[in-house]
Amino acid sequence: QVQLVESGGGSVQPGGSLRLSCAASGGTLDSYSVGWFRQAPGEEREGVACISVRDRDYFIANTVKDRFTIFRDNVKDTIYLQMNRLKPEDTAVYYCAVDSSEVKSLCLSTVASVWGQGTQVTVSS
Repeated sequence: QVQLVESGGGSVQPGGSLRLSCAASGGTLDSYSVGWFRQAPGEEREGVACISVRDRDYFIANTVKDRFTIFRDNVKDTIYLQMNRLKPEDTAVYYCAVDSSEVKSLCLSTVASVWGQGTQVTVSS
């Protein structure tokens, strides 16, 4: 079964940028939809961005549209979440996850088969 490892979190000032990575081991991401999700304390989990190389499709949540981008490095079999113009409300633990469902369903349901361990993103001045 594929396993996921996130990296790239940290602290940044408002307006700054971070790039999160989700690397796969024990399998390939080719046949999955892969999503980035976040959860802040006391809040529900939110699907931020999801991508399917298989279906050549992606989904970006309205809350981050025009600021976040999701893309894949096929050679490294890694999914990235590029986050620009970060805001304090983007502060959360970010997780990547995979599932066989299509991208919009994955992001909106926030239900997935395999999850990474999460990485903290803090946006504060």
